[in-house]
Amino acid sequence: MRNRTAATEPTTRAPELEQLHRLVSDGSCAVLSLDVFDTVLWRRVPRPTDAFAMLGARLWAEGRCPGWVTDATFRLMRIDAEKRARERSLSACGEISLFDIWREMPTDVLGPGDLDDLVRAEVELEREITVPDLEIAEVIATAERNAVPIVLVSDTYFTADQLAHLLDRPALAPLLGAKTFRSHQHGLDKASGLWEIVLQELGTRPEQIVHVGDNAVADDEVPAKLGIRTVHHERIDDDFAEVLDRERESTDSFGPPDRHLHPEHGDAGLTTLRAKAVRAASDESGEAVEVAWRFGAGVLGPVLTGFADWVAERAHELGQRVVWCPMREGELLAELVNEAAAARGRDVTAKPIWLSRQVTSLAALDSYDPDAVGEFIGRSYRLTVAQLLASLHLRPGDVPALADKLDMLLDQPELRERVTVALTEAPHLRNRLAATVTAACDRLLRSLRAAGALDGEEIVLVDLGWGGTIQYQLSRVLRRNGIDVRTSGHYLATDHRSSRLSLAGQPAEGYLGQSGWPHDVVYALVRSPEVVEQCVSARLGSLVDFTESGEPVLGPFHSTPTQDLEWCAVQDGVRGFQRTWNRYARAAGGDWPTLNRERLAVIITAALKAPSAAEASVFGNWWHDDNFGSSVVTGIVPRDLLPAVPYMSPGDLEDLHMRDAFWPALLTAADPQLGAAVSALHSGAVDPAVFERSGECPSTRLRFRTEDDEWHDASRRRVRINHNGLSFARLTFESRGALDVSLAIPGQPAIVRIDWIEATAYVRGDPEPRTLRWERAEDFAGLVFADCDWLGGTMVEFHEPHGAVWLPLAQRAGGPITSAQITIAFASLPQSRSGLAHRVPPAPELARLTGRIREELRTRGVRGIAAGGARLALRKMGGIR
Repeated sequence: MRNRTAATEPTTRAPELEQLHRLVSDGSCAVLSLDVFDTVLWRRVPRPTDAFAMLGARLWAEGRCPGWVTDATFRLMRIDAEKRARERSLSACGEISLFDIWREMPTDVLGPGDLDDLVRAEVELEREITVPDLEIAEVIATAERNAVPIVLVSDTYFTADQLAHLLDRPALAPLLGAKTFRSHQHGLDKASGLWEIVLQELGTRPEQIVHVGDNAVADDEVPAKLGIRTVHHERIDDDFAEVLDRERESTDSFGPPDRHLHPEHGDAGLTTLRAKAVRAASDESGEAVEVAWRFGAGVLGPVLTGFADWVAERAHELGQRVVWCPMREGELLAELVNEAAAARGRDVTAKPIWLSRQVTSLAALDSYDPDAVGEFIGRSYRLTVAQLLASLHLRPGDVPALADKLDMLLDQPELRERVTVALTEAPHLRNRLAATVTAACDRLLRSLRAAGALDGEEIVLVDLGWGGTIQYQLSRVLRRNGIDVRTSGHYLATDHRSSRLSLAGQPAEGYLGQSGWPHDVVYALVRSPEVVEQCVSARLGSLVDFTESGEPVLGPFHSTPTQDLEWCAVQDGVRGFQRTWNRYARAAGGDWPTLNRERLAVIITAALKAPSAAEASVFGNWWHDDNFGSSVVTGIVPRDLLPAVPYMSPGDLEDLHMRDAFWPALLTAADPQLGAAVSALHSGAVDPAVFERSGECPSTRLRFRTEDDEWHDASRRRVRINHNGLSFARLTFESRGALDVSLAIPGQPAIVRIDWIEATAYVRGDPEPRTLRWERAEDFAGLVFADCDWLGGTMVEFHEPHGAVWLPLAQRAGGPITSAQITIAFASLPQSRSGLAHRVPPAPELARLTGRIREELRTRGVRGIAAGGARLALRKMGGIR
């Protein structure tokens, strides 16, 4: 099923290590020099100082640390003790030993045990949490095969015996007996003279030595100045440091304690392995592909790897030997679960299976229940009556009551109700619909049997999740057909809708969140799921039906060559992280800790709430297709919203409906200040109230007039003034047929500059939207102003909170409006509510009259001018301008 456009998958080996292997193999390297920490060995903690918190937890557990000393307190004590020891050192560079550090600790309260016992405890902890770098171990093996001698050069407070104990690992066997240069031994660190000692003792020309290390100064800049060839094996590059920063994970060794540190397992190596995976991105494929790879390797990779590990573990514990992964996401998820099971020795097999919300919902539909039919119709988006009938295998002639409504969108409640009645009121139509449902059910069951999904007592689904709709509907189908097969599910996250599964006694477990909790995590995923779904899905259309033989029938697939290439990079990045993770898990012989799901939740929610500008530029150009019968394809960032970004506040992004923008945070890439504000909110640095107006908050309000001359209240949005001094509002309504709308834009007395108004309107009987704009002076001259005055240009003074501008939507669009979305970009200057302040003179009556005549002539011709004159006289009588 896999449909890929990339020719090959990038290697998971960083480019600098490829270069290093060549140098060691081609005979141009006489001596290989290696740094020790964060090069030959790395720690399973985000920062070296996090190990001190783990040591404090261990000493407390052993009864050697008083209760008043928390892990964070002990970490700070250990940091300060090292600082004091270096200040008292007699060496030129403040070099010290571990014993010197512990002499500064209050050993009298850290008992029982003497100084040697406490030093030994720290060394043993270091031994447990340090891991041989398998990529560097490969380099070491290459050097041994090519008879290249190896030396170790390290800035360290460990003694020779302590360091040898830490390096005594099978993977590092060639280092046994390697000459070691330690800063503590010589009283000089690498930046202050140790390299000169190395060159003197080796008696080798600098250019014959190749050194590998992580420190930009001590391992790269300083030795390079001496002529030594260097390979900078950077642990955390600048781009990944920014990712950690948005996750509020400090890279400063002396920064605050890590929030997710496990007292025994640290961070399970997550930080280092993420850093390794993102560095493996090829720099030859272009910036966008590299960004996509890094997103896959550094964000989705860890999250989906943790999810796959959990699925394999839970399925193994529950005796679920086969789990089923619904397509389109199922191809990648099955692959990840199978890799996880193999790495951990779990007897679990994951298989892709063709299922979708549309297919299971139709197969489970109670065609004799009008409410159920109405609910089924209401799930679609921008679906016409004709498209609905086609999805139900009905021809227009089968439902003559709908013959004149085939091209109408099911976008307003009254029409959906009428269609529901038309499909369910006549016995022959109910029977016809029942036959359609039965046939759809038979095709679904035939496909499940062919796949082997009904061979056991339980179908275990593995999916991204959210509402658990497929599991819920599938269980109904099985129960209705007397098939004694249970359903259960393992999901990345589920929202509140999954409670119906719980009430039905069907297990539906969530990894990052379950039944809508934790709210912040589940809401972030459910609010902006499209990028996750698009990244995980196969490049295929969604499942819309099955053939009579049970083969999948897919809808159209929409993409671009660029999106395909970036999608490949994301998925390859996901696989790249899992390969790296599983490699270390296997090397540990199964004794490798699992990922912290709370930490993974931070990774994905931070990415969704505060994407980088580079991520926004890539994913903002992706397309998303609706997968419930509609052929609608929209951009993850709709183009119509981009001009509105300079008018938005952080709260406006939160107010956007999912159909307005699938991933609102991507919009911030177009406005760095807005992005900074959103990032500050996400990090908790500021309160959301900072970006709201003090005191009473006015609202932009929309009302619409229908054909019976009645006015109806619709939506409203809070008026905010952003960092540019501008405001934004987006409002919607549905109607049987609206003629005009009134917009109370500022919601208070104010002088308003209306930069533009855009309406996306659907005329009754036409499925294509009409886009209408008001942005020039002549556009406003012909409008009606109620309790407000047109001042000329695009300036309007609103005298009352309910003062409003009327837009003749039906007149401009050519017919009554069934639904519309109105976007307003404006700037407002509030005025006194007393009405005593000086008022700006309105535009001349002649200009207003000329504008109205021009509007009538443009939309309705000569007859419209006469009709408009009559309406104008009536409005004058009512005090409306």
